[in-house]
Amino acid sequence: MNPHAKTSARSTASGTLAALACVLMLAACAPEASAPIDPPLAGSSIGGPFELVNSAGETVRWDDFAGKYRVVYFGFAYCPDICPTDMQRIAQGMKTLEESDPELAARVQPIFITVDPARDTPEVVGEFTSAFSDDIIGLTGTQAQVDKAVEEFAVYAARGEETPDGGYLMEHSRITYLFGPEGEPIAPLPTDQPGREGAQAFAAEIRKWAS
Repeated sequence: MNPHAKTSARSTASGTLAALACVLMLAACAPEASAPIDPPLAGSSIGGPFELVNSAGETVRWDDFAGKYRVVYFGFAYCPDICPTDMQRIAQGMKTLEESDPELAARVQPIFITVDPARDTPEVVGEFTSAFSDDIIGLTGTQAQVDKAVEEFAVYAARGEETPDGGYLMEHSRITYLFGPEGEPIAPLPTDQPGREGAQAFAAEIRKWAS
């Protein structure tokens, strides 16, 4: 028997075993591609039943949106800067989503809920939302109805400082929520980025979680 053949066979076997060990080690370290990722707000108690009024004075309930994804933002029409900025970014994000995925966009309903029902009448809410998009539904109601919605959605809202013209500001949470077709909380949506990049980030986050 050729002694060099034994050496060659042993070398080949050792090399094969070493390569196999490396493959197994890499496989053990690699993340599972099929492992599900839970949405950030999965299992939270944010959101719940409400009964409010739209710009036409019609009663609107949370269950009326069953089967649709919902983008929900709380603010007030007399807000001087923050709310208009966020609403504009929501509208731009929805437009971007419609351009890239019109079927998904048709299954998403953006909703604006006032935290200032004393001034935000149905007409005022309608004018405010339509300034950004006709697809955004604006909701108001009695103080008790709005207070219930604020509580259900874990939003902070309180009357703030007076303005020079005798009016007042409202202090409130600045969060845009995405909810699922069954009303389940999914994730906060980014409205802190301006321009095209911000709109793309907003649309991408909806595509990430919507199926």
